[in-house]
Amino acid sequence: MGTLDIACIGSGNMGFALMKGAATVISAQNIGFTDADAHKAQAQAQALGAAVYASNTEAAEKGGFIFLAVKPQVLANVLAEIAPVIQKRLSAGNAPVLVSMAAGWSIDKIQAAVAVKAPVARIMPNTPALVSKGLIALAASPELSAEKTAELETMLKGAGAVDRIDERYLNAVTGLSGSGPAFAYLFMEALADGGVLAGLPRDKALLYAAQTVFGSASMVLESGKHPGELKDMVCSPGGTTIAGIAALEEGSFRSTVIQAVKAAWQRARELM
Repeated sequence: MGTLDIACIGSGNMGFALMKGAATVISAQNIGFTDADAHKAQAQAQALGAAVYASNTEAAEKGGFIFLAVKPQVLANVLAEIAPVIQKRLSAGNAPVLVSMAAGWSIDKIQAAVAVKAPVARIMPNTPALVSKGLIALAASPELSAEKTAELETMLKGAGAVDRIDERYLNAVTGLSGSGPAFAYLFMEALADGGVLAGLPRDKALLYAAQTVFGSASMVLESGKHPGELKDMVCSPGGTTIAGIAALEEGSFRSTVIQAVKAAWQRARELM
């Protein structure tokens, strides 16, 4: 086993998505899963061509990067289980990198749980990583070398865009890009419902809604123009679009979206 090997503790959708992306950089044979549900870990590993570890302890012994892809409420038990291995490896000068995606678990809290200043990275991915279109915010502890951080970033890019950020912003990231896909799906569903109301078949309405949102996001990212400027380009005087914008404003659309992000951000802070 080498330091580029990845152990993923937890084999849910997000863990699998990130491992699928990593497999575009390193061989899937250098990736291993473990999970409380052994059958689930086996199925995910088989789908990827990866390995299965017999226990979290084995995963901690063999992984150069240990992804903690478990729910925040489970993480304490996992860290307590692997702490002796992390301590031993750090003392031997072969410390693995702990990569956590658990909301509310700060770098300091993770290091306290394993009782050593291990190198830790906190990431906040989102579900579009499942189709390699995710956004992954990355914050690294001082113990994580520039070289290791760069290696991690390269692995993560297989699942989408990676943005390095100061840890203090991660709760806001959770509220915006972590929860944001659900808000976008709700908007697309409503957009499609509007199309059905206007007479479009359901399949056509959903296609048009999804492609419209996808294309609009691409315009923002690729043009470098502010969304407000792009919005104005669509709004002809006295036209159909400005009439729709007026209806959205009457329904406090922008304020409601802002409050949704705020609510998700506040919930992330409560989990700390």
